[in-house]
Amino acid sequence: MSASLNDSHNVTTLKLIGNPILTNITRRKLLSASLSASAGALLLPHIASAKTKQENLLYNGGLLTGLSKPLPYKSIPGFLSAEQLTPHHDAHYGGALRGYLAAEATLQSSIHDGTSLNADAYGALQRARVNKADSVLLHELYFDGMTTTPHSPTAEITAAIKKRFGSMDKWMADFQACAKSSSGWATLAYHQLNGKLFNIPSDKHATGILWMASPLIIIDVYEHAYYTDYKNNKTQYIEKYMHHIDWEIINRRFKTTG
Repeated sequence: MSASLNDSHNVTTLKLIGNPILTNITRRKLLSASLSASAGALLLPHIASAKTKQENLLYNGGLLTGLSKPLPYKSIPGFLSAEQLTPHHDAHYGGALRGYLAAEATLQSSIHDGTSLNADAYGALQRARVNKADSVLLHELYFDGMTTTPHSPTAEITAAIKKRFGSMDKWMADFQACAKSSSGWATLAYHQLNGKLFNIPSDKHATGILWMASPLIIIDVYEHAYYTDYKNNKTQYIEKYMHHIDWEIINRRFKTTG
């Protein structure tokens, strides 16, 4: 995924990998970047007319600002310690953002200056930009989607999950199976075209893409996300995660998909 920011004209141009969609909007009205289910293509599913929807979808993450979003918490007691969260946020999320900005700057400079890159260098930079940008977005959705104080899902999203999976318990079992099967990410996503929910595993930031799907719940299952607190007990980490989903955030994301 590539994002080209033109601050002088206050315009943002977004492109989908392999299927460019150019959408010009003011930065003030930038809607939330919506990822494809597991690796994430940067999408703008629609422009909400209601002011509340615009506020809910406002994206202020690193791909727009160039700055890391701070963690909403220092730790999540009983789930993730500060010793686990801090290096994950600073080194992995922050490192992905720095990598994206570096690749973006090099590619943009070569275009503006008219300097050519050899095919190998150009391809490596393009792939790095996509991979790092996806990592930035997935980490932001992951960190923002967890809470120290558990919430309950609203009736609206509960009904959607029950319709698709049969019950909340069945969805939870399937989502955990999805996360356990993945070596990178697992996502509950709403598909914009057929209106269905999908649990999707992704082994890398830029693979496992489900186009035109909006992410609702994202869990990072790379070892760096849990090893300090759980060592090799990935299953326990996933099970505890289910009790710390910030359903207020998830509900908000779901309401903006239709």
